[in-house]
Amino acid sequence: MRDFQENSDIFNLLSEGVSEGIIVVNANQIIVATNTSSLQMFGYEKGELIGKPLDILIPRRYHAGHDAHVDNFIAKSDKRQMGHGRNLYGICKDGKEFPVEAGLNPFEFYGATYVMALVIDITERKSREEELSHWARIFDESLNEIFVFDAETYKFLNVNKEAQRNIGYSIKEMYEMTPVDIKPEMDISQFENLISPLLKDTTSKVNFETKHGRKDGTTYPVEVHLQLSNLGDKKVFVAFILDITERKNYTENLENLVEERTHQLTEALAVEKELNELKTRFLSLVSHEFKTPLSSILTSITLLGKYTETEQQPKRDKHVTTIKNKVKYLDTILNDFLSVERLESGKVNYKIEEFPLSKIVNEVVYNSNMLLKSGQQIRYPENIDELNIQFDEKTLELALSNLVHNAIKYSPEDSTIDIKVDIKDIGYAISVIDEGIGIPIEEQKHIFNRYFRAENALLTQGTGIGLNIAKQHIENLGGSLEFSSTESIGSTFTLCIPKLKTN
Repeated sequence: MRDFQENSDIFNLLSEGVSEGIIVVNANQIIVATNTSSLQMFGYEKGELIGKPLDILIPRRYHAGHDAHVDNFIAKSDKRQMGHGRNLYGICKDGKEFPVEAGLNPFEFYGATYVMALVIDITERKSREEELSHWARIFDESLNEIFVFDAETYKFLNVNKEAQRNIGYSIKEMYEMTPVDIKPEMDISQFENLISPLLKDTTSKVNFETKHGRKDGTTYPVEVHLQLSNLGDKKVFVAFILDITERKNYTENLENLVEERTHQLTEALAVEKELNELKTRFLSLVSHEFKTPLSSILTSITLLGKYTETEQQPKRDKHVTTIKNKVKYLDTILNDFLSVERLESGKVNYKIEEFPLSKIVNEVVYNSNMLLKSGQQIRYPENIDELNIQFDEKTLELALSNLVHNAIKYSPEDSTIDIKVDIKDIGYAISVIDEGIGIPIEEQKHIFNRYFRAENALLTQGTGIGLNIAKQHIENLGGSLEFSSTESIGSTFTLCIPKLKTN
């Protein structure tokens, strides 16, 4: 060591000319020489490290392994990079650690073995490496697809793991491909038109939607964010790809839902419009239906007061009959409204019993004869005298009366209302056929709606409740009410009464 120190002038002359730290230790790992760069690196003053063990410059946690490495190195006596494949750290006088790179060179001087360490502080380089490693992990582990391709050849230079996974090609296969190869709906000219603004530097980023083709032949919608960058002295494109399959599905489902809801709303508005129109018609009809008989009653009562003489009794009888008929009509209207209320509240009680069909037909025809217009007649059904049915008697009379009265009301003078009865395996069909005004085809779908009256029947007395009530009663008992009609020719309404099962 004394001999080495005697030649320190030569060492200083040579070592001070380099920026790296130089530390020389003997075989016992005792520091025998340092240069200014090494002192500055570790935070010591000149001469402060001479005679100190090398471990003073190494973090304590590495001491045990370090001694063995150095002994093995000296024994082999060859030049090498120290700690190859491992991270080396030095420690400053103030305890601060920093990463280093050390090149070791053994030599002999006057029969003694020494090792010269060329030490470099790689803090800055390590920081850059860690930053690069960090960005490399972000690139490779990103859940979005990232493609990097050459700005001249368009060939892929790098593709992250998520892109490889989704598109199905390996990185080796991608190196021989270009973006056009994975865009089945785009050719090279279309692609070049897209990237042209980037090459001309008229924009910093290009966004567009397209489809990517997988190796297995399937496609998926993507949103592409493309920008120009540099890789060394080479211009490259970096594409960030968002798989928008879920977004597209959501949008498509949302559009379908909106379309469906719009359709439902349109239908609801149309129904509401129809209901409003029906309500308006109903109010107008009710007002008319009540006003007309009430006016007749008032007129008859006024005239009755004038007929005071005995010989005027026939005139009084005429007006009394008018009053009775009008009151009966008003009573019928009110009963219809009450029937509607009972149907809606479910308070209708039916009584099923056996009775002759002829009994109901006779009663309906007898009562209807008083309503016939001049020249009108009702043709009685044949072969029903021995026919008994099981049903609610009042319901059947109500329904059949409604059909016959309507036939009379909407048929002209000198016409025939025909009642027919057909016996079928499942029941009985009672048809009322008229030669009346018929129902316009565009309004036939509304004929059983409550308060509805066809345009060609508005001038005829009626509330539009009868058919609705009859249909509901008949259907409640398992039957049906059907019709066919031709405007200006006539209508046929058929009551279908089921045969009740017998034990």
